[in-house]
Amino acid sequence: MKVLANDGISKSGILALEKGGFEVITTKVAQEQVANFVNENNVSVVLVRSATKVRKDIIDSCPGLKIIGRGGVGMDNIDVDYAKSKGIHVINTPASSSESVAELVFAHLFSGVRFLHDSNRNMPLEGDSNFEGLKKAYANGVELRGKTLGVVGIGRIGQATAKMALGLGMKVIAADMFIPQVDVKVEFFDGQSITTTIVSQSLESLFKEADFITLHVPAQDGYIIGEKELAIMKDGVGIVNCARGGVIDEVALVKALDSGKVLFAGLDVFENEPTPEMTILMNHKISMTPHIGAATGEAQDRIGTELASQIISILG
Repeated sequence: MKVLANDGISKSGILALEKGGFEVITTKVAQEQVANFVNENNVSVVLVRSATKVRKDIIDSCPGLKIIGRGGVGMDNIDVDYAKSKGIHVINTPASSSESVAELVFAHLFSGVRFLHDSNRNMPLEGDSNFEGLKKAYANGVELRGKTLGVVGIGRIGQATAKMALGLGMKVIAADMFIPQVDVKVEFFDGQSITTTIVSQSLESLFKEADFITLHVPAQDGYIIGEKELAIMKDGVGIVNCARGGVIDEVALVKALDSGKVLFAGLDVFENEPTPEMTILMNHKISMTPHIGAATGEAQDRIGTELASQIISILG
């Protein structure tokens, strides 16, 4: 049987699938050609990440399709319920990229509190002519230790982020309408660990209490953070979104950054992908990455082998 990994798959995933008797195709097929390619090549499994969309049109056009797999967590680029109604298995890898995304959250947090994203732009331009001026401009850094991190959505990735925050000495609060409380175990290199319980609170109280806010929620109808929510936050708050674009009102965010209400933002996802707004791209108070939360070698290895094992158990 043939597997089309249209957005790529790790070498370890390919090897595991080949060992299970599958032929893996890694040719990148244009979105509008996916259905034709699947039918012409008798593809049984289509694997995607965030680029390729598997909507009703492809599902209807490909009667031989048995599995649609998403390398990652969110499946908003797949018509999941419709696929299942047609007898197609839909799989994903919710646990594989949690640590990678959590580390990126902290990359943005560290960048924001020490102005790294801005100093990395300006040091090559002015480092030799305005060293003292830049030193003064970036002199008001903030420590993360001892501050309160508000985690919106305390699922797998939220918990991985909470563990890193706890290890750093931060206080962690959370808001999640589906998870009333969770035990978070922070494990150390020598086998020791500590466990703490995080109890969900209201979004409003989290926004009021948190020094820094990180979002870990699926795609939504409407904003989680808009003008009203920004208004009740602490002055000088830092906001990170490595979850999904469209959960923060970017116009309201830019306004709050310009007024100083928000100290910095860290964005890995955007309302308009793959063409983020220029007002976002040019804002010197925003640390930005191009939707790379799960893009580490380790995460891609875990994603590939987990997809392979699920496919083999379903069709093997």
